[in-house]
Amino acid sequence: MKTDILLVEDSHDDAALAIRVLKQDNPGTKIKLVYDGFEALDWLFDESDTGSRKTLPKVIFLDVKLPRLNGPEVLKKIKADASVSQIPVVIMTSSNQPVDIAECYRLGANSYLVKPIDFQSYSQMIVTASRYWLNYNISCPV
Repeated sequence: MKTDILLVEDSHDDAALAIRVLKQDNPGTKIKLVYDGFEALDWLFDESDTGSRKTLPKVIFLDVKLPRLNGPEVLKKIKADASVSQIPVVIMTSSNQPVDIAECYRLGANSYLVKPIDFQSYSQMIVTASRYWLNYNISCPV
């Protein structure tokens, strides 16, 4: 199955809001939602559904504070594997701590977005980010 966005978000409310806003902006957007870092890696590296690697997402929206395996750990594993390392990873988190920002960029994040508290700003941020990564960014041809 084609996937445009892999959304890694442990908050069910934030995930539901993100999906609703993204689908309102572009109903054709295919979103795979997982709730923690282990699920994200399992989905990215699972080859069991077709016997060959699934179509990888165009972008990964990754939270920092995740249960079991946090965002920076997931990011590190993604960027260390040649088969998925070229997928852009956008950190979307409530953390604006300089240590988190620096760590994510050091590990290879392509963008770091702090989730606004109010609905309108959050909606605008996620729509703008998805439009950029899905419509304007030219992915690495590898």
